Amino acid sequence: MERGRRGIRRRPHRRDAGQLSEPLPTREPLSPWPFAGLVGLACVAFLIGATPVAVGAPWWAIGLLALVWCGALLLAVAWFTTRPRAVVLLPAAVAVVWLATVIGGARFLGWA
Repeated sequence: MERGRRGIRRRPHRRDAGQLSEPLPTREPLSPWPFAGLVGLACVAFLIGATPVAVGAPWWAIGLLALVWCGALLLAVAWFTTRPRAVVLLPAAVAVVWLATVIGGARFLGWA
């Protein structure tokens, strides 16, 4: 008689006992590019926020720049997983729009 084994029944061994019917989906690793793009958008937001102090731009120009920035932010969130490398280009595009606005306003509209 075995000691300690009384009343314990072993399960019948099945080949596929540890396998699932279909494999679990695997996630791809997150790309660092969209995070860099969002950091760049935060930097451009500070540029836009400092524009009235540094250049003396009117409120309507700052409002338009803020709308452009909000549109870029919404696009960055939409592209975060589908087009991660394109998110990095958005801060550069908004910075070019900001620079053109500041230079054009100073040259043609008399902003100091």
